[in-house]
Order: sequence, then C-alpha cells, then structure tokens
Amino acid sequence: MNTTLTAVLSILTVLAILAVVHVPLGTWIHRIFTDTHHTRVERFLYRLVGVNPDVEQRWSIYAISVLAFSVVSVLVLWLLILVQGSLPLSLGRSMNPDTAFNTAVSFVTNTNWQSYAGEAGTGYLVQAIGLTVQNFVSAGVGLAVAIAVARGLAREETDRIGNFWVDLTRGVLRLLLPLAAVAAILFVIGGVIQNLHDPMTISTITGGSQVIQGGPVASQEAIKELGTNGGGFFNANSAHPFENPIGLTNLLQIVLLLGIPSALPYAYGLMVKDRRQGLAIAGAMAFLTFGAMSLMVWLEASGGSMEGKEQRFGTVWSAIFASATTGTSTGAVNSMHESLQPLSGGVAMLNMMLGELSPGGVGTGLYSMLVMVVLTVFIAGLMVGRTPELLGKTIGKREITLASLSILITPTLVLLGTGLALVVPVARNALSTDGPHGLSEMLYAFTSASNNNGSAFAGLSADQPFLNIALAVCMFLGRFVPIVAMLGVAGSVAQQKRRPVTAGTMPTHTVSFVGFLVVIILIVAGLTYFPSLALGSIAEALS
Repeated sequence: MNTTLTAVLSILTVLAILAVVHVPLGTWIHRIFTDTHHTRVERFLYRLVGVNPDVEQRWSIYAISVLAFSVVSVLVLWLLILVQGSLPLSLGRSMNPDTAFNTAVSFVTNTNWQSYAGEAGTGYLVQAIGLTVQNFVSAGVGLAVAIAVARGLAREETDRIGNFWVDLTRGVLRLLLPLAAVAAILFVIGGVIQNLHDPMTISTITGGSQVIQGGPVASQEAIKELGTNGGGFFNANSAHPFENPIGLTNLLQIVLLLGIPSALPYAYGLMVKDRRQGLAIAGAMAFLTFGAMSLMVWLEASGGSMEGKEQRFGTVWSAIFASATTGTSTGAVNSMHESLQPLSGGVAMLNMMLGELSPGGVGTGLYSMLVMVVLTVFIAGLMVGRTPELLGKTIGKREITLASLSILITPTLVLLGTGLALVVPVARNALSTDGPHGLSEMLYAFTSASNNNGSAFAGLSADQPFLNIALAVCMFLGRFVPIVAMLGVAGSVAQQKRRPVTAGTMPTHTVSFVGFLVVIILIVAGLTYFPSLALGSIAEALS
C-alpha cells in the first residue's frame, strides 16, 4: 500500500471513530452534569469535606475554589515527591527541590511536562497516589470549568454557575474513572505492563547487561491519554514498548486523547438547548484538527526521514500521534518531536499556539474555543454596526476585556519567557545547538508549558533551576488566568436576560460563522507568533 493511501485511510479511521463516539459520549457528559441526584459515594465525600452539594456558587467563589484546590494540590504533591525516599516502593528514587516543584505544578496544571526521565524520577507509590491521582483531578478541574462556562451561557438572570466540588467529583467518579478502568483493561490485553516488580538486571546475548523496568503502567497510561495529561511512565513515553506495544494500543491512545475534547461540543449544545451551536464548534475544531494532521502527515511522508520516528508504526502514525497530542493538551509522544521535519515541528508548535483548541484538552478545549467565539462575535458585531450577542446575551466591555485577557496571557508568557531564557546564559547553555533549531527548542518549551501541553523538543536540557522555575510559573499562569477570566465571562452573561431572536440577530451556528471563527483563530495566532516561527522552524526549513 502506498504512503498516500495509508495516510488517507489512517486519518479517516481516526475521524470515523471520533464521529461514532461523538453523540453518545457527549450525551453521557450532559447527563452527568445535569443530574439532580447524588450517589451515596458522592454524598459521603461531600460530608467528609464539609460541602453542601445543593448550594451553587457565584463565579468568584467557583474560581476561588478552583485556585484553592489547585494550590493545595501543588503543595501536597511537592511534599510527597520530596519525601518519597522515606516511603514504601520508592525504589531509591528522588528529585531536587526545583525539579520536584516543576513536576508538582506540571501535573496539577494538566501539563505533565517532565524535566526528569520518567522511570528514574519517581517510585511506584508516588506514581500511584501522586501523579496518577493528579492525572484524574487536573482533568476533572478543566472539565468542571468548561461545564460552568456552558452553564453561564445557558442560564439567565442568576449569579450562580454551579458548585465546583460537585462538578469535580462527578467528572472524576462518573466519567474519567469508569472510562479509564475500561481503557486500562484494554491496554493490559494489548500488552501494556501492570505490576509492582522491582527493576531487573539481565544479561544480553552480547554479554552486556540491561535493566528491565516494571511498574503500574497500564493504569497510568489510561488516564494519561484520557485526561489529556501526557507524562510518560518511561522516559521514551508512548514510544516505549511497555507503554505502547502494538498498533492497536497506538490507535487506542490517539482515540482516548481526542475523545472527550471532541465530544464536549455536543454536550455544550445540549446544555444551551441548541445542538447547532455544539455542531458549529465541533466543525471548527474538526477543521483545525484534521487540517493540521493532514499537513503534518504530508510533510513527514514527503520528507522521508525515519530519524526519531516510531519504527513499529511508521511515519504516518508517528505524525498522526504528534499532531493529535499537540492539538490537545496531552503532550504524550510516540516519536521524538526534535526529529520532526522543520515545518512539521512548526505545525506542532502552531497547534499549541492556537490555544490548545484543536480540539484542546479535557474541558480546556471547549472553554478556549468559547473565548474565540466571544471574540469572533464581538468583531462581527463591529463590522456590521450591531451590538454583539451570543445566545441572546450581550458581549459588552466586561466580557470582551476578560476574553482578551484569556487570549493574551499565553502569548505573553511564551514570547517573554522565550526571550528571557535566550539571554540568560544558564538557560541558553541548555540548548543542544545554536541557530534556528536552537530557537525552536526554547520556543517549543515555553509554548508547551504556557499552553499546558507538556511535550518537548528533546534536545533541550531543561532540568536546571532557572528553567524548572520559569516553566513552572508559565504552567501555573497559563492554566489559571484563562480559567478565572472565562469564569468571569460566564458569571457576567448568566446575570443577563436573554434577548429574543430578531431578523438582525447574527446566527452563530452557520457554516459562514464557523468559517469566520476559523479565520479569526488563524489570524490571531498568525499575527502573534509568525515572527518567532519565521526565525525558527521556517528559517530552518529554508536553510
């Protein structure tokens, strides 16, 4: 089978599977967050932490809850990593304080950037009760925020947008945990390891020795992809045969990381009682997702280089995985992005620079796209001389200010962080090379951190105090400033009374609006990042 046909069939396979699960998964998510009953387990948890599940919160209290939970999570995980040497199943592993801090912030913000080698930094206990738990709850936080924003758009004349603790609990217990359990079983069937064996040293046929690692890999692999987390149990991530043994596990990982973000627009349409709104967002996401995927597959297939690619799966599936993982906030890799063709590396960065909305992470993809919808509606309103409206709600000064803050914080972190790192000698010395490729290494790192992706150009030696702290700051601000801003938008529009549709109302569910939305997204990203890409990936491709 020729490469072109393989590429087309492979991309269509992924698209077909996502199309099949789009409606049932989106319907299930909608039911979870609109159910008026609480299970016994949920009620027990609410009593344990002193939460009244029947009392909803204003947007400001919801935001404070998100921040308080996340800050406490960072501190607890940081402490757990630092003291792991005194805990059971530590395997003698440890981290420096700055590496541990970077790791704690990384996993709490759903970034899963790893400055350390996966199998060398943490023992089994920290992997299980620290990193894996955060894989669940960090994804749950993003999902809860997306649902709260959707509620704000759906409701009228109220200052309440839900209860964070209820949304977090339901997202984890009713959605992420059941799906992750099924996925873990499928991974074990496919050959992913799941044990608590100590590393074993064996003699090879050439007379040398090799360490064979063990670990509870399948359970972490499932939520790693499902929660768009990233973070490999092993340093080789999903290129390691213990994490990703066969072609079917590779396909399952791609579907898992794209599944929930792709289904959330349908749930959104049900929440605002207009499925066309959800389909419009899904259409914009699909165009960006599969457009970038097709472009990267074509660039890699035409380049013909197998350096750094996954030999078992081939160039096509390596490119599909790379595009899917950077289009979401996952960051898992089954090939080394450092070895991508220069323009392919640029596409991977552009996927993240779009704002992780193609289709983005669990929850983050939906509310990031809604930010762009707000901006598009505002610009369209200015162009036709009408008051901009979204779902019958006015997009005024407060809403567009908060939306602009959400949009501008990430490029500010990326560009200022990259520029600062390149003039600090200790950070600049971490580059594997000079010139355009060296710029791309640093730009990719700050783009990945600020957009909570977690993948990397592997040539950067990032495990040093300056970069560990700088990237941690970018991860934290890149995660929570947009969250607070979008909750503010949700709280503002929820208080408004919905206006009736008139002949002058601009529809936000049509093909023309979707096209305008995509153009606005590409223009914003292009104007912001093109100069840096021109000096990096594009210059390298032309050299």
